[in-house]
Amino acid sequence: MSDFDQTRDDVKAAVSNGISPPNFELPIPDSPDIITANLLKLVAQTPNPRLKFIYQLLVQHIHAFVKETNLSTDEWMAAIMFLTSVGQKCTPLRQETILLSDVLGVSALVDSLNNPVGGGATENSVLGPFYTDDAEEFELGDSIASEGKGEYMYVEGRILTTGGEPIPNAVIETWEADHNGFYDTQYADRTRPDCRGRLRTQGDGSFGYRAIVPCAYPIPGDGPVGQLLISQDRHNMRPNHLHMMVEAPGYHKLITALYPEGCNYLSSDPVFGVKKSLVVKLEEVNDDEEARRRGFPGGGSFKLLKHDIVLLTEEQSRAFRDEVIGESEELYVLTNKD
Repeated sequence: MSDFDQTRDDVKAAVSNGISPPNFELPIPDSPDIITANLLKLVAQTPNPRLKFIYQLLVQHIHAFVKETNLSTDEWMAAIMFLTSVGQKCTPLRQETILLSDVLGVSALVDSLNNPVGGGATENSVLGPFYTDDAEEFELGDSIASEGKGEYMYVEGRILTTGGEPIPNAVIETWEADHNGFYDTQYADRTRPDCRGRLRTQGDGSFGYRAIVPCAYPIPGDGPVGQLLISQDRHNMRPNHLHMMVEAPGYHKLITALYPEGCNYLSSDPVFGVKKSLVVKLEEVNDDEEARRRGFPGGGSFKLLKHDIVLLTEEQSRAFRDEVIGESEELYVLTNKD
């Protein structure tokens, strides 16, 4: 229990965190520049080198932003109330904070920096706020969507190494919105997962499952993030996409999505998730017999999405990431020498 959780009945006096004042002199913070300088000296005590690096840059950029914009007290309070309302909007099934990170481009930026690829590996995309960990297990050819949720689509491909070798028994989690533009978690009467599932690749790295053609949909507009987009005169329509998360022992976890071509919102995706390599073509299959053979109970036509996914090993991923992070930290050290 933190001090803020304790009531007057629980304690007799306020409790310190036990850390002594710094062993160096600090001037009284009676000017903007001294406030910033003092805080930088204090966070420089951070024992963890990585955290110290992050805190120092965070302080520099936030304080520079406040000074450059000459932020007013009313604007500061409005920001505090906005962030408070973001937290209050969160539930176990809705993550407004992730949504805020998404529309500010932070999620996409962090994902890109932490998941650099090479060797033909599949690029990442944002996780989004609608992932859940309760997806049901499915076998090859099963449907992740209940009947009537949208136009039939069959998804197939292989999970491969950068050398083209198959990765058997890789775990694939996949989820998507239905024809109404809703994820299952957005229905108040949700009793079980729908339009989402978990399956494993075969011995040859192949996978296949029935789904529905994803449609473009608006990200939630009934909360503070929706109001933020309106204040910036930005639309809230995500291009149609199918989420996929792939894991296998010894390989870097991939969070990605596939975006069918032709959507009007591809280049202005409000969460910046689209990459050229993730835009895919859907093949039209007008064959009733083939539709029924693949398990579509209504027969008729269906869309076919064929796409292979290439994973990096943990070692490959670490090498790419260390190069990116190492360059940024080295630049910081060079530009902040005494």
